[in-house]
Amino acid sequence: MTTPVHYTRIDSPLGELLLTADPDGTLRSLSVPDQKRGVAVLDGWRSDPDLFRDAEEQLAAYFAGELKEFRLRLRAPGTPFREQVWSVLDTVPYGATTTYGEIATRIGAPRAAIRAVGGALGANPLLVLRPCHRVIGADGTLTGYAGGLDRKLRLLELEGSLPGPARA
Repeated sequence: MTTPVHYTRIDSPLGELLLTADPDGTLRSLSVPDQKRGVAVLDGWRSDPDLFRDAEEQLAAYFAGELKEFRLRLRAPGTPFREQVWSVLDTVPYGATTTYGEIATRIGAPRAAIRAVGGALGANPLLVLRPCHRVIGADGTLTGYAGGLDRKLRLLELEGSLPGPARA
């Protein structure tokens, strides 16, 4: 028997967010409109806005510039490599950025693994909550983001961490 998926939709400055969770409220995904590999509601899923009140309040505070660290239960299983990348990503603080190469180094992967790191970031099902928007190119430019570069730019501006060359 499969665990039922609960979901809700929340308005945000990035557009309508779609959140999914386990019945206990552990978040499984946060998707934005037109996201690459974004989640779509399936038959049998249960709309349950009350289950997401804490997430909704924390996201509202984040977008208002009042919250810098989410305190939510997250579960997004992936391959061991993806989970390593996501674990490092979870340590990048609000207002900071890192690069694909720095993440590769931190997980003990060779520089050649930069593309694989990018693939793991692109597979992140928890946009905003797991801050893949904080990963930039080695030269400071904005690079891929499953939610779109315009949203990545908005998130970095919100956090005050937009690198100089990224504006070019």
